[in-house]
Amino acid sequence: MSNLCVAHRGFSGIAPENTMAAVTLAMEQPYVQWIEVDVQLSKDGVPLLIHDYTLNRTTNGRGPVKDRTWEELQRLDAGRWKSKAYAGEKLISLDEFLDKIKGRLQANIEVKTEGNLYPGIEEKIISAVRKRRMEQDVVLTSFEPRILAKIKELGRGIRTGLIIDRKPKDLLLRLQMLHCSFLSINYRHLSADLAAKAARRGIEVMAWTMDDMPRMRRVAAMHSDILLCTNRPDVWRKAIQDH
Repeated sequence: MSNLCVAHRGFSGIAPENTMAAVTLAMEQPYVQWIEVDVQLSKDGVPLLIHDYTLNRTTNGRGPVKDRTWEELQRLDAGRWKSKAYAGEKLISLDEFLDKIKGRLQANIEVKTEGNLYPGIEEKIISAVRKRRMEQDVVLTSFEPRILAKIKELGRGIRTGLIIDRKPKDLLLRLQMLHCSFLSINYRHLSADLAAKAARRGIEVMAWTMDDMPRMRRVAAMHSDILLCTNRPDVWRKAIQDH
């Protein structure tokens, strides 16, 4: 098994997802080379790391993320829901995240939006990446083709990737038409044939999300280039060591 490990929302099996604690814990593992995070916007347009469109599950706040200013969001506790050990952990901005990982990890940044929920989110993310000259260190991913098209238009030189939870017959053609060099796919829909065809076309494939050794090994056996996305990088290490 030579497949690289992607820490899903950081080391989120132990630390609260998409927080500095989860990012730091992932970075402390020398074998973690990739990290996956989700980015949304505050009411006043600050890009921040959070997965759900509401604050309910991962903070002590309630309601939509987009209805709170960055100052209000920073007052929330984003750690106690995971465990008392992380009480007081804060939400972090995209700027803080990029500053932390620069020169250390590659990042799969999901542009988390639907419809016209966050006008201008693409520009803000691209600007933060460019400011740090991290164009070669990130891939911007989305479920929405129009978001990927907009990123291509605005962010020349920044890689894009389609996220998908199924396996349409024309998937590789779609990626080609979208000029995507990355595919983020639910591991259940991945096959050795698709992985091989993607590799031949220069498309990097990330399979999500596996937290047990049998699944990791089964997906790894399909192709050595598949990135394995997991909440438990420690399980990935065990899968490698014990194989």
